[in-house]
Amino acid sequence: MKRRWIFTLAAVFAFAACAGETEETEDAEPAASAAEETAPAMEADPDIAPEGEATALPAGYAVRLDQPSASTDDYRVTAEDGGLHVRTGPAGILYEEATAVESGDYSVSATFTEVGAPPNHREAFGLFIGGSDLEGEAQRYTYFLVRADGRYLIKKRDGGEMSDVSDGWVDSEAVNGAAEGGDVTNTLAIEVRGDQAHFSVNGTEVATHPVAELDAYGIAGVRINHNLDVRVEGFQLSN
Repeated sequence: MKRRWIFTLAAVFAFAACAGETEETEDAEPAASAAEETAPAMEADPDIAPEGEATALPAGYAVRLDQPSASTDDYRVTAEDGGLHVRTGPAGILYEEATAVESGDYSVSATFTEVGAPPNHREAFGLFIGGSDLEGEAQRYTYFLVRADGRYLIKKRDGGEMSDVSDGWVDSEAVNGAAEGGDVTNTLAIEVRGDQAHFSVNGTEVATHPVAELDAYGIAGVRINHNLDVRVEGFQLSN
């Protein structure tokens, strides 16, 4: 089976070190302590609703936002140029139910371009696999993200709890960065082969982890943190 998506995902402004148990906090700044991840920090870096009117999601797509109080009206997805254009305030995941993989070997990949990549706004984006109960309280998935500062992260989500798979944010020469701002492009891939999951950036394997330690089977899609402008092209799921 092969499925392809082409996305452009967009949003605006600000660097996040948001508070509480949100994915924005978990994926944001590795140096932030629990004491720093407070409500004032969250207020200092709010989600910014995109300009213009809200639109319905294209047929077949679903969004799960990190914060229950956030509105999908602020996560704008429209079909454009053969793909999707998303402008988002809140962070969340975007997926099609038809991308579920229940067993066996498979791979998922996509190319992400962060537009502008402002140096004072290092938020993350990438792939997720193993999604289940994505509309419920017991949502689970494994996610593989990069940032424009040349780092990657692998984590798991289980309901409201997140846990590291990688050793936090990891510096890697495989990840293209944008020290002075400007567009930056990275191709991410996850390949489940036998009892191992292989994580690659731009054709270079950066990590391997046992499938037994991950949520590897279920829905696959993309994860984009808040206030970002990202194009996602060539989403492909093969098994």
